[in-house]
Parts: sequence; C-alpha cells; structure tokens
Amino acid sequence: MLRCDVAIHGAGIVGRSLALELASRGFDVALLTAAPAASGPDLRTYALNAASVALLQRVRVWAQLPPDAATPVLEMRIHGDAAGGALEFSAWQQHVEQLAHIVDAAALEATLADAVRFAPRVHVLDADVTVDAPLHAWCDGRHSRARERLGADFVAHRYGQTAVAARLVASQPHGGVARQWFRAPDVLALLPFDGVARGYGYGLVWSLPDERARELLAADAATFEDALANATSGAAGELTLAAGGARAGWPLMLGRAQRVAGPGWVLVGDAAHVVHPLAGQGLNLGLGDVACLARVLAQREPWRPPGDERVLARYARERAAPTAEMALVTDGLLHLFASDLPGARELRNRGLGLVDHLTPLKRWLAARALAT
Repeated sequence: MLRCDVAIHGAGIVGRSLALELASRGFDVALLTAAPAASGPDLRTYALNAASVALLQRVRVWAQLPPDAATPVLEMRIHGDAAGGALEFSAWQQHVEQLAHIVDAAALEATLADAVRFAPRVHVLDADVTVDAPLHAWCDGRHSRARERLGADFVAHRYGQTAVAARLVASQPHGGVARQWFRAPDVLALLPFDGVARGYGYGLVWSLPDERARELLAADAATFEDALANATSGAAGELTLAAGGARAGWPLMLGRAQRVAGPGWVLVGDAAHVVHPLAGQGLNLGLGDVACLARVLAQREPWRPPGDERVLARYARERAAPTAEMALVTDGLLHLFASDLPGARELRNRGLGLVDHLTPLKRWLAARALAT
C-alpha cells in the first residue's frame, strides 16, 4: 500500500493541477486516475483568467502548451436583446495585456498529463488502488460519487438548458474580440480561438433550452450555420462549422455541496460547486480552489497533518465567498435575461448600457473576473 501526504481522486484539469501545485510545495501526492470513457473529439474551450494562468505558470505547464492552444482576449463585447443593451471591456482599459486566454481543453489536459507523468513526488495510480494518506482530495467532477458517502449533500438546480459546443471559422478576423449575446431564452458566446484557424477561429458555447439544443445538435451543417447567422446578425462575419461539423452538448445546472471539507477529506472544483457557463468562470473557480488549498496546506502549523479538520475549515471559509458570489451573479444574469415580466427587457438592457458608461464599475467587474 502506498503511503503519501495527499491522495487526489480525479485526473482532470483540476486534479492534475492540484497534484503539481502540491508537489511543488514538497508534498508527496498520489493521483488516482480512471480509464477515460470513449468519446468523440473534445470541442471544449475554456476562458482562463490571469489567476488561473499564473497557477499554470507556477507548475510549469503554461509554457509547454502548443502555440495555437491559447488565444488572448483583448476585448469583450456583450450584447443584450434590445437597442442600447451593450457592454464592452478592453484590456487597455484594465491596464492589462489581455482580459483572458481562450484555451483548448484537450491540449491543456494532455499537457498536464505529460507534466504529472514526470513530476517528482507525484505517483500516478489506477483509481482502484488503495492509498494511505491523511488527506483525500476529491476532484472527480460534478457527478462525484464520493459526496454522498462523505455526507456532503449536493444541492442542484437544473436549468432545463444544454450547452452546445462547436468550433467555427469566420469570414473576418476575430481581432482578439470575444462576443456574447444575452437573450431570452439563450446565451451565445463566440470565443476567439486560433487553434481552429489562426486569426479567424472561434470556440462556440451556446446555452439553449434542451429541446432546441437537441434540434441543433442533430441538424445538418447548413441549418446550424443559418441559426448562428440569425443569432449573431453577422457581427462576426459568416460563420462555418469546423472539425467536420462536430458538435457536443451537456446539461447545465447550478449546484453546490453543503459541506466541502471534513476530517481527512476535501472537495475541489466541480465536485464542490457548479455554475452556469455564461460568465466562463467554472474552471477559474476550480483552479482558484487548487491555489487556495495548496497555500492553506503549506501554511498550516507543523504539528497538524494535511487532513486536520481545522486546516481544511480555513480552506472552506476562504473559498465560500468567491464561489457564492459567482453562483449569484451567473444565476441572477440568467434569470434576468430569461424573464418575460413587464419591464424586465427594458431594465436589463438599460442596465447594460448604464454599466458601460460607468468606468469605475466596469473596472471593478473586470478586476473581479480576472482574479476569481
């Protein structure tokens, strides 16, 4: 039986990042991995903020990504569902080089897998291996099987929506501009991504009612592209499907665990909390968990083991506010733009326009997103 300081269950982006971050701080780590389920091409793209990029730089993964796997976002344009409903953010206004990076999920996972394979102090093992460790970190995603056994009840609300992902090529350059449309009943995001076509590629994340999502996932390429043209009004040029027209979808929900830590165990990432992807902050929250947990464990009193309940309570307290705030923001925005109550349409679009003219408020909102 292997003995180590921390056993990490789940070898996705969050689990592997946690293994590397803890190993860099001198912890002996077991990373327990399950065989990946058979699936088609991974069409996911993630918007990583400055804090997430800094974490990946610390564990020496960021520089190892393929050159076209990360595309900087220089500007963000948000469109409402009526005239005057618009909001823009730019990197120069925030005095940063970029607002975020759009990163290929498959490339990031592959680079992390290579890193943990050769990392000192990280032991990569099959998921069914028994490990003796004072702390077990569960990074096994939104469908974590450990939560119930640990008494960490997960409260979930399903939105009745599906996120549709695809890769697109535009007829005009993206210019580092990310675009997002908030409407009833959908939210559409075009994320500049050079991994599709340098200067002209996008990652699509389109949140739609389940029935409409099923229709578009089953539609032929021409029908899907017509729907995109109607939804974006040509703002990004003519959009065509890449990757052989492949599309993927997954159900959306809001969820959180009633407890994220206890004696000898902790939940990290989607195992602890799930938010709507409209703000692109789900993975940033998970990597924020990683950075916080590693720091709290490294700064604990020498006589306390990593699984000490008081140590883990510090992590839980520190992460409570950021995760609750992001859940509140994403859920509130979704319901505001889905509402058909009298006056709601005018209120939400006037609100976007008002924020766009309040520079201090825009800077505060952008700073929060960059550092979550």
